[in-house]
Amino acid sequence: MSTQPAETASPPDTRGRVRELSEIRERAYRGPSEKATEAQHAKGKLTARERIGLLLDGGSFREVEQLRRHRAAGFGLENRRPYTDGVVTGWGTVDGRTVFVYAHDFRVFGGALGEAHAQKIHKIMDMALTAGAPLVSLNDGAGARIQEGVSALAGYGGIFRRNTRASGVIPQISVMLGPCAGGAAYSPALTDFVFMVRDTSQMFITGPDVVRAVTGADITQNGLGGADVHAATSGVCHFSYDDEETCLAEVRYLLSLLPQNNRELPPASPTDDPPDRRCEALADLVPADGNQPYDMTRVIEEIVDHGEHLEVHERWAPNLVCTLARLDGRVVGIVASQPQSLAGVLDIAAGEKGARFVQMCDAFNIPLITLLDVPGFLPGVDQEHGGIIRHGAKLLYAYCNATVPRISLILRKAYGGAYIVMDSRSIGADLTYAWPTNEIAVMGAEGAAGVVFRRRIAEADDPDAMREQLIKEYRAELMHPYYAAERGLVDDVIDPADTREVLVRSLTMLRAKHSDLPSRKHGNPPQ
Repeated sequence: MSTQPAETASPPDTRGRVRELSEIRERAYRGPSEKATEAQHAKGKLTARERIGLLLDGGSFREVEQLRRHRAAGFGLENRRPYTDGVVTGWGTVDGRTVFVYAHDFRVFGGALGEAHAQKIHKIMDMALTAGAPLVSLNDGAGARIQEGVSALAGYGGIFRRNTRASGVIPQISVMLGPCAGGAAYSPALTDFVFMVRDTSQMFITGPDVVRAVTGADITQNGLGGADVHAATSGVCHFSYDDEETCLAEVRYLLSLLPQNNRELPPASPTDDPPDRRCEALADLVPADGNQPYDMTRVIEEIVDHGEHLEVHERWAPNLVCTLARLDGRVVGIVASQPQSLAGVLDIAAGEKGARFVQMCDAFNIPLITLLDVPGFLPGVDQEHGGIIRHGAKLLYAYCNATVPRISLILRKAYGGAYIVMDSRSIGADLTYAWPTNEIAVMGAEGAAGVVFRRRIAEADDPDAMREQLIKEYRAELMHPYYAAERGLVDDVIDPADTREVLVRSLTMLRAKHSDLPSRKHGNPPQ
């Protein structure tokens, strides 16, 4: 028997394999063709990798499943199997903090979602939830890949389920950078924030052609579901910008105000704005006359660190301001009446806007400050028939359910049910302050006098003079600045100039607040 070793095949050339891998990666990185890239740029849009480069810290991106390709056959798909399958997924950092991202590549199948494409997104969503880090989606796709049939639709179902499971656990941000039609639009709607770029991004369930065929209405894509429509009319979009560069820079800024997950506090940032800085300008910004309007955002800018804040839904329901800012370097969410719009009343849209913002802040451990100058709910047949009771109850439910530190400050008017809904002491505000210009009452003195003293006014020799006299009496008896404080409904009446210091010190005291809700599967909030 021979003892000579059998001949074996020559070992593989490792360096050759590495060169082959580099070539494959280069093809995947370049995309389908230079022509496709030029076409993307000609539309005023960046490529998926260019967008990721703007979003993340330089050199931090680590791609996942770059070499993934679909396995579908039919309709010529078996001859077109590009790497990445039209979506770039991975993680990197923003200001040194981990962020997961997926970006549709419109150059590959128009960014349409197929089975492999969806599985890549599912994987990165699962990784984000496991790692406890924010997820940002850069959306620029043509919906489901029709050639793959129901498999593509099932892929969307997996995304929606993961959006829902991650809700309130990690921040989810959708950035719309191209078309998003049909069922695909529901994923952004399930996330915490939606960014859009004017002229290049659209969202709608049924496109202009279907609308025209069914209703006869002739409308453009932007007129139906463009950034301005969703930012000002529907409320689907939280932030809208003119270009992708500005949009992605603002996404980075938003991430700097959010925690990594619901088990952490938002990141604190050192500030040289003194916590005890007096706000002398506030006495001039807010007129003592409750009938004179003013801009609440200027009040906010005077109070917060260096006047910087990021307003959410700025153009939708402008009668209520919802904004993120910092006080003494720590993130706060501010909900404030806006007397400059509809006199600051609450309506259907304001109820929805405020409720969503309060829930987001509570989910991510962001303390809430509520600034009140609210004369009530908006009266009208349209409001009543539109369900203002139900929609107003959303804001009430959100406040009552919130366990983060809650401080309310009454600047001027706080009337009726709107006063209760806007985080009053009776629904659980930890601290309630008021300026000396406050008017807390069931309704305004004019309306109250007309109800309470109706008979006396009618029987008077001079009804108008009697009415004015009784209005003054009612205001002096029940609406003076210290009425609520005397009854323990306000913790203190403060000098407006001390507002910043009072809020900072109060938040410092409440920093370790712990409050448990009753054990339950989940609540059943008004819808």
